[in-house]
Amino acid sequence: MAKLRLGVIGAGSWTVASHLPELSKRRDDVEFVAVARKGPELLDKIKTDWGFQIASEDYHDVLDAGVDICLVASPSGLHHEQAKAAIEAGAHVLVEKPMTIRPDDAWDLADTADALDRHLVVSFGWNYKPMMHEAKRLMSDHGIGRIEHLMLHMASQTRELLLGTGAYPDAAPDSIPEARTWTDPALSGGGYAQAQLSHALAMALWLTDLRASEVFAFMSGPTEAPVELFDAAAIRFEGGAIGTMDGGSDHLNAGDNKHQLELRAIGSEGQFQVDFEREALWLFRAPNTNYRPNLDANAGLYDCVGPPHALVDLALGKDVTNCSPGWLGARTVEILDACYRSAASGSVAHIAGRRRKGE
Repeated sequence: MAKLRLGVIGAGSWTVASHLPELSKRRDDVEFVAVARKGPELLDKIKTDWGFQIASEDYHDVLDAGVDICLVASPSGLHHEQAKAAIEAGAHVLVEKPMTIRPDDAWDLADTADALDRHLVVSFGWNYKPMMHEAKRLMSDHGIGRIEHLMLHMASQTRELLLGTGAYPDAAPDSIPEARTWTDPALSGGGYAQAQLSHALAMALWLTDLRASEVFAFMSGPTEAPVELFDAAAIRFEGGAIGTMDGGSDHLNAGDNKHQLELRAIGSEGQFQVDFEREALWLFRAPNTNYRPNLDANAGLYDCVGPPHALVDLALGKDVTNCSPGWLGARTVEILDACYRSAASGSVAHIAGRRRKGE
C-alpha cells in the first residue's frame, strides 16, 4: 500500500514539538511531502530537519502537491479558509484548536468534511489520554442520569504567552510562535478562552454530550494585556442543566507547569469527577455504587499524541474512534463565541444550536 502523503500548513512551535515527532514514528505509513509557514529561515530548517520535499510560504503549494492528510496549525483566524481548502482538495485534516473563531465557520468545516467523506480531527489531546478513555467508559456504561449541574475549571501557564512577552512550556525552542498569533484578536479570536478553555470544553462536551443554549461571561486581565487572561462564565444547557466555567493564566513554573483541569457534574442519579491535575476519577451512582479506578502517576499530564495518530489511522481505514470530531470542535466554538459576545455586551448571549449530521 502506498504511503499517505503528508502536508503541513502552519508549522508552528507546538506542531514541531508534538505533531511532527509523532508522525515521524509512522514513516512506514506517512511520507513527509510539503510544508508551508511564514518565515523563510524557519521554513527551510523545518524542511531540512523533517525531510519535506516541498517548502513554501504559500499554503496552496502544499495542497497542489496532492496530499492525503494535512495538518492545519496556522493562527485560528486562518483555520476555516485553509482547512476547508484542504478538505476540498481531498485531504483528511487535523486542525488545531480552537477549530475556528466563528461558529458558522466551524459548522461549515464539519459539514464539508461529512459531505466529501473526509475525516476531520481537532487537536484536543486530552480526549485521547487513557485516563479520558476510562472517564468516557464510566459515563457511557454507568452514567449519572440526567445531568443537572456542571463545574469546569482550568488554569495553565499562559500568562507570558498572552502578554506577548514569551512562549509557553514545551514549545519547540527553535520555533517560538509570533506573539500576534496569540495576542491579535483578529488572528486568535481572543485570549485564554480560545487558547485553553477550548480544551476544557472539548473534554466536558465529549464526556457529557451537553449542548449549551446561553452564556453570561466576564473576562479580565492586566491593563497591559492585549487579550484576556481570565474568564468566568455561567452556562445554561439544553435540557435544563446549568453550569459554571472558569479559567486563567498561571505564572510560569507554578506547580511544575502542570495544567489544572477539572470537571465535576451532578446528575439525577449520581455524581462524577475527573481531575487531570490530581489524577482523580470518580463516579458515584445512587444509592451506594462508587467507581474510583486506580490511575498511573502523571496520568493527567497533557500531550497531543492521540490526534495525529488518529488522523493517520482514520485515513488508512482502521477501526479507531475519532475522539475529537468536527462537530465537537464546532460545539466548543459555539460556547467560546457566546462567552466573548456576552463579555463585550454585558448581557446573556444566546447560541443558535446547530445540529450535526444525523441528529
